[in-house]
Amino acid sequence: MKSKYINIIKAMIIIILPALLLGACAAYDDAGKGRVYWLNYKVESDETLQKVADLYEQKTGVKVKIMTAASGTYDKMLNSEMDKAHPPTIIVLKNRENVDKWADCCVDLTDSPIARELDSDSYNVFDKDKRLVAIGYCYECFGIIANPSLIEKAGYNVDEIKNFESLKRVAEDIHEKSSELGFDAFTSCDLDDSSAWRFTGHMANLEYYYEARDAGGWDECPASIKGTYMDNYKNLYDLCINNSCVSPESLATGGHDAENEFMSEKAAFYVNGSWEYEALSKKVPDAVMLPYYCGVAGEENAGLNCGTENYWAVNSRAKEQDIKATLDFMYWCVTDETASRMLVDTFGVMPYKMAADSNNAFLSEAQDYAQDGCYVMDWDMSFQPNAEQYRAGLVSALDMYNSDQSEENWRNVCTAFVQGWEYNYREVNAK
Repeated sequence: MKSKYINIIKAMIIIILPALLLGACAAYDDAGKGRVYWLNYKVESDETLQKVADLYEQKTGVKVKIMTAASGTYDKMLNSEMDKAHPPTIIVLKNRENVDKWADCCVDLTDSPIARELDSDSYNVFDKDKRLVAIGYCYECFGIIANPSLIEKAGYNVDEIKNFESLKRVAEDIHEKSSELGFDAFTSCDLDDSSAWRFTGHMANLEYYYEARDAGGWDECPASIKGTYMDNYKNLYDLCINNSCVSPESLATGGHDAENEFMSEKAAFYVNGSWEYEALSKKVPDAVMLPYYCGVAGEENAGLNCGTENYWAVNSRAKEQDIKATLDFMYWCVTDETASRMLVDTFGVMPYKMAADSNNAFLSEAQDYAQDGCYVMDWDMSFQPNAEQYRAGLVSALDMYNSDQSEENWRNVCTAFVQGWEYNYREVNAK
């Protein structure tokens, strides 16, 4: 009798378990519609992307998951998520190193509907086999954001700032009179994960850009750099940390809010990029962006740092129906009037034919600089080898320098920049 019941239970398992599994798959796949999972790199865009995902689900019934990595953790999170049973279907490739690592996992987007919507070939990324493995989904710029009204209250005009000499004169005078004026020159320059990229990535770009320009431009990551323009990096970095509303010694642990400091008019200058425009314009509608003036000869003709480190790639390891659902979702993002408006407002601009027009004044300024004959500073920081480890080394050296601005500690910063580059290049290429 006992064996009879055991046989009945076994039979029930054989019948019911597949049905349960099929139900689970159907729930996951939503009746064959596929699913979309975007591992997002842009922290500041998370809220908008969640709304876009909800809108698409309402319209199509297709599940869209947006997972946003915290600042400085994207590569680690990508490695982890790609090993899971249901990996991201959209991944973001930030630089050449990412492309080399993940190209074999990327769908060839050649002649895909989303690629045909691009309005420029400048945002195409190819692998060594000439496959189109990633396409840009936004174009950005960064520099020194300034509040013209505060600068005027200090007795200057923002149009007077044309090079490092004039920037230094205005910033140091504001800092000296900060108690009287009620505001300082620069916002805080924290070196925690939420802020360090502004100085170890973006500001570091001025050294790379000018060095690359001397060499005729970089087409691939060089095995070493010279550090020719480290004095210029030091010029601007020192100006920022020593003429700020917070002391340099407090920057290592973070905890300050540079965005709020600028919006609440506690400081006249803020080192950041075009992605900040939507938030800043609500409080400082006349904010402008200045180039990275740092004392390089001829910098009166400098423009803004322009480019992107945000390239869409589709995971070829995903299920076929998920790849199709993902490509459909991406196409909708750049062609749907409502969706593209929402995305352009957070990204600044999207390089697609039917995408909404940009209202971002910082990007308009970047274009104005270029039209006036100023050179565009390319994003050569995208060549940083083993980027997260390399930047961690820069943070450590800068932390020491901030606490004691000695010549020896500055030499350590230069070592982290130059020898650190060569070391990390060997680390990556030895794998």
